[in-house]
Amino acid sequence: MKSQIAQYSLFLLVAFSSPLTQAQETNQPIKLDLKSAIEIALNDNPTIKIANLEIERQDYVRKETIGSHLPSLSASGSYTRSIVKQEMAKGLSFGADNTFAGSANLTLPLFAPSVYRTLQMNETQLKSAIETARSSKITLINEVKKGYYNILLAQQSLQVLYSSEKNLQETVDNTRRMYENELASEYDLLTAQVQLSNLQPTIIQTKNNIEIAKMLFRIYLNLPQSVDFILEGSLDDFSDTVVDGGQLNEDISGNSDLKSMELQTELLRNQLRVINSQRIPTIAAFGSATVTGNDMDMSALGFPGIDATSDSKYWWQHPISAGIQVSIPIFSGSQINSRVKQTRNSIAQLQLQRDYLEENVRMQVKSAINDIITAHETMLANEKTVSQAQKAYDISLTRYNAGAGTILELNSAEVALTQARLNYSQAIYNYLSAQADYEKIIGRNEFTE
Repeated sequence: MKSQIAQYSLFLLVAFSSPLTQAQETNQPIKLDLKSAIEIALNDNPTIKIANLEIERQDYVRKETIGSHLPSLSASGSYTRSIVKQEMAKGLSFGADNTFAGSANLTLPLFAPSVYRTLQMNETQLKSAIETARSSKITLINEVKKGYYNILLAQQSLQVLYSSEKNLQETVDNTRRMYENELASEYDLLTAQVQLSNLQPTIIQTKNNIEIAKMLFRIYLNLPQSVDFILEGSLDDFSDTVVDGGQLNEDISGNSDLKSMELQTELLRNQLRVINSQRIPTIAAFGSATVTGNDMDMSALGFPGIDATSDSKYWWQHPISAGIQVSIPIFSGSQINSRVKQTRNSIAQLQLQRDYLEENVRMQVKSAINDIITAHETMLANEKTVSQAQKAYDISLTRYNAGAGTILELNSAEVALTQARLNYSQAIYNYLSAQADYEKIIGRNEFTE
């Protein structure tokens, strides 16, 4: 437990400085790969900071409970000046003109079952806070990965569209020259120009999608608007990491939702022990020491033991006492029994919820594995399709330039090539997104495991 606290405290204190700090100082865009993006998010995202502060708070709660079983010492002092003293017959008065008093009290719990049970509950609360922080990290890593992949998908799609635009522009230029030399009809020129114009709205929309994806990505990393960033690499760079899904297992023991619910159940059981401990007697030792001094003339009363010839103006007393206190609960109006039944009812509800959640998680992990396998197979098929579409476009372009093919045939081949490239990029994204979801479901945290 202490090592976990130290780990999260160190994570909270260490600042991630280099690329972000340098970018803020030089006003230059920072270059981010996936790992550095995740590191910035884990360091700067408010959700993670809040979760780590909650761990710290629960540690203080535990220490507070420990303190309630340690000795407590208090001291007090007072001074009293009598304005009007109490009088009896014949002018005889009681009380002193000036009274000084000081006292010290010591209490030492010897047997306090509720404190022991509360301490166990605090330990579980601390574990729950640590698991919540782990869950926040897993969720944030998933969001950063998918956001990163989404930007790369939009950027790669834009590059495909630019390539298509270049091909169409070349087709328009060639067709115009052929039209001017009366080798192509005006219909062919208009068709090529329309095809090029139809591509422009898609390019504009893709650019807008990139900006929206970047804004969302900034939120994950908590990047200021003044800092621009450039993502390194492309989706194709991740294609080498693709596997067929056969290596994936369905172990859900690390699922954060299940772990959190197990800790909630443990917390309720500890709470039940705390309630039952209220039936057990408590034992405490106590001691007190008091010093009192007043200037009342006790010799006038003739009490034995009073030195009438003493030069001391004050009469001092210093009683000391010590003892044992036993508190035995006898009857509390059935309140404890009612709280016990309520807690047991909550435990039963939580157990049913946990069983239901486990079934859902098992279904989710199977679905994620199926998505990975499907995306992998689709990617392989689209990769072959891109090669075929490129070959078909090259053939149709050669035929068209030689006058053997039509503009419709060329446009059709170009559209098929563009769509094949877009489909291939989408298949890579689908695979990476499904893999990120799978890692989130099984509770994989690459920074702690």
